Amino acid sequence: MTDLVRSAGLSYYPEIARSVGLDPKQMMRKARLPLACLDTPDTLIAVAGLRRLLELSAAASGAEDFGLRLAERGGLTNFGAVGLIVREQATVGEAIEAFSRFIHIHHEGMRLDVTRGKQTVAVTLHLRGRRPMAPRQSIDMALGSVHRIIQSLYGHDWRPQEVHLHYPPPHDRKRYSDFFGCRVTFNADEDAILLSAHDMERRIPSAHPLIATYLRKRIEAIETRPASWDGKVDEVVRTLLASGDCTVERVAEHLGCTRRTIHRHLAASGTSFSAILDAQRAGLVVQLIDDPGRPLADIAVQLGFSAQSAMARWFRGHFGCTITDWRKGVRPQAAAPDAPSASAA
Repeated sequence: MTDLVRSAGLSYYPEIARSVGLDPKQMMRKARLPLACLDTPDTLIAVAGLRRLLELSAAASGAEDFGLRLAERGGLTNFGAVGLIVREQATVGEAIEAFSRFIHIHHEGMRLDVTRGKQTVAVTLHLRGRRPMAPRQSIDMALGSVHRIIQSLYGHDWRPQEVHLHYPPPHDRKRYSDFFGCRVTFNADEDAILLSAHDMERRIPSAHPLIATYLRKRIEAIETRPASWDGKVDEVVRTLLASGDCTVERVAEHLGCTRRTIHRHLAASGTSFSAILDAQRAGLVVQLIDDPGRPLADIAVQLGFSAQSAMARWFRGHFGCTITDWRKGVRPQAAAPDAPSASAA
């Protein structure tokens, strides 16, 4: 199953790529990632595609610390709703625990284990993938981001006790010790940040407990991400339809696979791409046509129809009336204003 990640982590990719002599668009094409995801941070892309991009960029530029460079520019805002709830926790320890609990909403293949000891707390990173261990650039970007988040909560004077990385040492070890501000051990058993247990008790002055409670309830409501192929395709289709660029080829780009793979898995799930697309179109079209000032031709383009007349025929067949009648308040009993779920489709 394809793990997905929000493309917000690539917000600074073009800038970093150009700084080391790379053409960001060319590298995105080599990694088979959709260029549009650079402009829409909530777009879901395949974790495998992100890893491929980081490794290709490091190799092509000779920048061993490419992942660290991206982490250096990132922060809580890159993590969307997860970043918001982390920021509002009362203590650094509670913030780290919240980040550990909800990180999968941002990055399905990432897990953090927080192990508390009397003197030391270990925040251990696990990145799921086909290899026994994830590629080093992905480790650097992920663990570097965790470090930057803790530092932003505690203050820029904070330093971990030690950092462990499972891979062999790079040519420039000093770059790593400068970034983390502590001793970095390579060829370790796992990838982890070790910090003082006392650091976990540090209060976060800007935290608002009521906001944290509200955000926790909201994020718990969306905590479960789809695990099936039809659920993932449905999620990507919903996102791409909103941007007006949804085809099976585009969905395949985001999932890091081919269109044949999508068709095969959806058939095994008892549905099809057309059924999922139709269901999402039905939910979105009734919202769009409620705005009388929005041209129907524009709506047809956004929903991927070849022409306004094609949308009109589809609408009548799906809802049992014309768009004009619908705007006048006609609601045939057979009409289903709410789009069915992908599984129902």
